[in-house]
Amino acid sequence: MAGESLPESWRPVLEPVLAAPEARRLGGWLAAEEAAGKVVYPPRGTRLAALALTPRDAVRCVILGQDPYHGPGQAHGLAFSVQAGVKPPPSLVNIYKELEADLGLPRAQTGDLTPWARQGVLLLNNTLTVEAGQAGSHAGRGWDAITDAAVAAVAASERPTVFILWGSHAKKKASRVPALGRASHHLVLTSAHPSPLSAHNGFFGSRPFSQANAFLEANGRGGIDWAL
Repeated sequence: MAGESLPESWRPVLEPVLAAPEARRLGGWLAAEEAAGKVVYPPRGTRLAALALTPRDAVRCVILGQDPYHGPGQAHGLAFSVQAGVKPPPSLVNIYKELEADLGLPRAQTGDLTPWARQGVLLLNNTLTVEAGQAGSHAGRGWDAITDAAVAAVAASERPTVFILWGSHAKKKASRVPALGRASHHLVLTSAHPSPLSAHNGFFGSRPFSQANAFLEANGRGGIDWAL
C-alpha cells in the first residue's frame, strides 16, 4: 500500500492479505481519494503505526477501536490515541477516568498512548483511515480483512493475551476470530464503549486495567505500566 511499510514481524500473516484483490482495491481507492483533494487521516506513513510500535511476538494486550479520529492533527495510527500536544478527546478522557478509579493513577495530561504500544498493547482500529471530518467514512472499504488477520494472528498464539473489547464494533470484530471462543486461553474483557454516550452503561466500573495485569502476571507475562 502506497506510503506504508509493513513491519517485519507482521509480514508472514499480513502479506497474503495485502496481496489479495480487496486490499489492492483499497489502495487504489485511497490513492484516488487523495488525488481528488480529499484529506485522509492519519497521514501517510503512520497508518500502520500500531503494528510498527507493537511487534507481533510482543503483544500482551489488544485494545480494539473503530476508526481514527477525524479532526486535524489528532490521529496518528493508534486506537484512542492522539498526537502529543493535542487535547484528549472525550472517549480518552473517560478511559483516563476509569484508569484512575481502577488503579489510582492520576489522569494523564497527554493523549499520546505510544508508551502503552511500546509495552505490548496493540492499539488497533478496525478501519485504519478516515476522511477529514467524516467519522466512519472509510468503513467497509477493505481494511477489515487486514485488521481481522492481525487480530487472528495474535489470537492464534499460544501466549496468553488480554483482549479488551469496548462497544459493539469491537465485540463484533472479535466474534469473527474463532480462537477467541469460550475455550480460549486468552482473557477477553468486554464492556460498553468509553464514549460519553455509553460510558455509564457499563464502561465505568469495569476495571479492565487491573484485570489485565492480574491475568498477565498470573501467566508470567508481566503487568503493564499504564501510567502516562
